[in-house]
Amino acid sequence: MLTEPAIRADQVGKRFGRTRVLDRLELEVPTGVIYGLLGPNGAGKTTLVRILTTLLSPDSGRAFVLGRDVVAQPQRVREVIGLTGQYAAVDDLISARENLYLIGRLLSLRPRAARVRAAELLDAFGLSEVAGTRVRDYSGGMRRRLDLAASLVGRPAVLFLDEPTTGLDLASRNQLWDMIRGLAADGTTVLLTTQYLEEADRLAGRVMVIDHGRTVAEGTPAELKGLAGGQVLEVRPLDPGDVGGATAVLAGLAGAGRPVVAEDLLTVRVPDDERVAAAARNLDVAGIPVRHFVVRLPSLDEAFLAITGQHAEAAPALPSGAMQVGATTKEGASR
Repeated sequence: MLTEPAIRADQVGKRFGRTRVLDRLELEVPTGVIYGLLGPNGAGKTTLVRILTTLLSPDSGRAFVLGRDVVAQPQRVREVIGLTGQYAAVDDLISARENLYLIGRLLSLRPRAARVRAAELLDAFGLSEVAGTRVRDYSGGMRRRLDLAASLVGRPAVLFLDEPTTGLDLASRNQLWDMIRGLAADGTTVLLTTQYLEEADRLAGRVMVIDHGRTVAEGTPAELKGLAGGQVLEVRPLDPGDVGGATAVLAGLAGAGRPVVAEDLLTVRVPDDERVAAAARNLDVAGIPVRHFVVRLPSLDEAFLAITGQHAEAAPALPSGAMQVGATTKEGASR
């Protein structure tokens, strides 16, 4: 018996003026997983989240959350979802405890149940000691944890996280990652939008890559890395003055990619071990000693660059007021 996906989009389309931002989008997210939606800043990932969370209507197609139509049954969808947006949506003028209690009451919890749920979340997110402090005095990481806690007051089965770690320091980001993993381990389905390649690699079991309004690849992080082709060879000459000569040697490898130079580190994609051995021989023949010669699999960042032709941080500008997200055919790994 097939299980209904937690999130499904069928041929969803959306325009902002003349700009087509969704083009017959197809998406299926299984229950109980962390699914990454990856794309450059401005690619429109937020537009898709807004449709799936009933904040925006599609122009065409249909979308479902736990089998509930986001257009025809918006209230039923809202009963089973939580949403954490790009910016913390908590009240600065009241305490964390009061924020969570208020949300509980808005969700029709009785006063005692709202207080109990607030206490549970404050403890789970490490905010109990500052529960009575006004949120305006919180650090960015504390505010983000409170914002995530607020999205869980109603115990949602499906949680939408729209770039949840933007602007956080590394320690706060790691804390939030651990919390997201814990939610998925407890059975919550998480749709995570991000422009951080490392975040998608660390958290998501499957990833969809969006670029210029289209879905260009979908699969596990490992499958997407495979689209970059072969292995990655890193070379650092012993003498920084040999960088130019080493670049010429690596550029001459048949079947290899174009070397990328960052200070004194050269990176080049190589299709097989034979080219790796050839690189070592050719550097030796050229009289270029190296202090770093490492072969590794491509990173998700390198895969994104190979798939889209740009780094995730780069994004084309859209007309004012428009939000863009990808769609149409999948050209990457299959589901």
